[in-house]
Amino acid sequence: MLSVFLIYLFTCFSCIQKVEEKKIEVWKNEIIKTELDFSNMAQKEGMDKAFLHYVANDGVLLRNDKLIKGKDNIRSYMKSNTSKGLSWKPDFVDVSASGDLGYTYGKYSYRYQDSLGNSKINEGVFHTVWKRQTNGVWRFVWD
Repeated sequence: MLSVFLIYLFTCFSCIQKVEEKKIEVWKNEIIKTELDFSNMAQKEGMDKAFLHYVANDGVLLRNDKLIKGKDNIRSYMKSNTSKGLSWKPDFVDVSASGDLGYTYGKYSYRYQDSLGNSKINEGVFHTVWKRQTNGVWRFVWD
């Protein structure tokens, strides 16, 4: 009788674990889609519009060893940054088991003209932390 009970528990746990794994994959796909939509918006409409659309109210940017905290301060910072030269794509995504926090990282490329009018490219690695908002959408809280 004990062995039947243990088999039953194992089967139940196995089913629950598969459901959880499916939910995590759904959340990862949501974050990847959001990250790609963010990048596409930055290229089409400009960095300022994209960053303000995808930042959470309590989001933080790290730029030039300075923290820019909150959507209002990010709005002020981004006013002069209408460039459409930034593109990126996530190489990795993970999400918490509770589905409320996730993060991505990957490569970015920033194309711009220097003060002499020469085309330049700055490439590097980005890291974004995403938080599910109360309405279910993902917004970044760290970039």
